[in-house]
Amino acid sequence: MGSTPQPRRGNTRQRIQDVALELFAEQGYEKTSLREISEKLDVTKAALYYHFKTKEDILISIFEDLNRPVEELIAWGKEQPRTLETKKEILVRYSDALAAAAPLFRFMQENQATIRDLSIGETIKGRVVTLVDLIKEPDAPLTDQVRCFTALFALHAGMFALKDFDGDPEDKRKAVLEVAFDLITQAHSRPGHAG
Repeated sequence: MGSTPQPRRGNTRQRIQDVALELFAEQGYEKTSLREISEKLDVTKAALYYHFKTKEDILISIFEDLNRPVEELIAWGKEQPRTLETKKEILVRYSDALAAAAPLFRFMQENQATIRDLSIGETIKGRVVTLVDLIKEPDAPLTDQVRCFTALFALHAGMFALKDFDGDPEDKRKAVLEVAFDLITQAHSRPGHAG
């Protein structure tokens, strides 16, 4: 019986994250209160405070949990040779991570100004810069740096822009990856080219 509380705490924490993300997406981060989150969960504010003291704490925990694959990808990428195959694999794995965390990334896309003002804004920016560094050559000319940055953001844009297009989601994801591959292939095949 002593082991029962731990799984329940984890379950409650997950429920809080799910409900908070749902409310943040519906109403916006700024317009959602801790009281509304606790009411939707049918728990007291004290029970909510046991797990999270602020809305930002909830958002940070959601971000950390759903973004763990990106952290793992960065660690993996830093250990790999800078081959075109590695760069393509980074894009594939990043695309997978975006798909797995789609609700969070949709929320972030729709609440960019809020995210920028919160502590996770700098974390997100740092991760993007690190990912771009992993797919570009250290001495790449500016045009190739832009290609690498654009390849990465094609994955973000594809997730949002193509959701309203007809077609199979996996086919759309493959099309976006093909465009991203074209961009990094161009940048990779022209090291040192000033253009």
